[in-house]
Amino acid sequence: MSLLQRLRSRLASHLPSREQIARNRWLAWLQPWLQHPKLWHWSRRGVAMGVALGVFFGLLIPIAQIPLSVAAAIVMRANIPTAVASTLVSNPVTFGPIYYGAYRLGVWVTGSKERPKTIDLHDPQLTVEPEDTSFWQRITNLGKPLLVGLSITAVLMGLLTYGIISLIWRWRTLAKRRDRRQRSRP
Repeated sequence: MSLLQRLRSRLASHLPSREQIARNRWLAWLQPWLQHPKLWHWSRRGVAMGVALGVFFGLLIPIAQIPLSVAAAIVMRANIPTAVASTLVSNPVTFGPIYYGAYRLGVWVTGSKERPKTIDLHDPQLTVEPEDTSFWQRITNLGKPLLVGLSITAVLMGLLTYGIISLIWRWRTLAKRRDRRQRSRP
């Protein structure tokens, strides 16, 4: 078994099955549309689109990524298991760096003033967040730069993953054809 075949079988064992997705309580409302065979087929376009959608929603939205990526995959006829699995691009380990990088990108793009790293307590214009401010309130206080940065990051990474997967798939297809031709020659 080649390395690619082992990798493919390992990936397939970790992807959710049609039955697992159908039983998910958050996705139950999508059940009537989950029957289309293209949503489960492993094709270049379907897999690339599924991964791109999963990465897009995984980076853009902090909650409900999986239901949104499944709904988008249904509408765009993309591979659902890859859309679900690729939402895991943002997880507890990557969440901080993704949001920090998106915020920095948003500050750069919008020209907003970056929040100071050090605070001058004698500054009369200083607005200090109270200690009991929740995590989500702090995230929403970052505002426009974070939203702009996340939007740009999600779109670019979605397009990039679509392109990379399409290129790799095409390269593998051409390599297989070339190998078959060489084996068929005497």
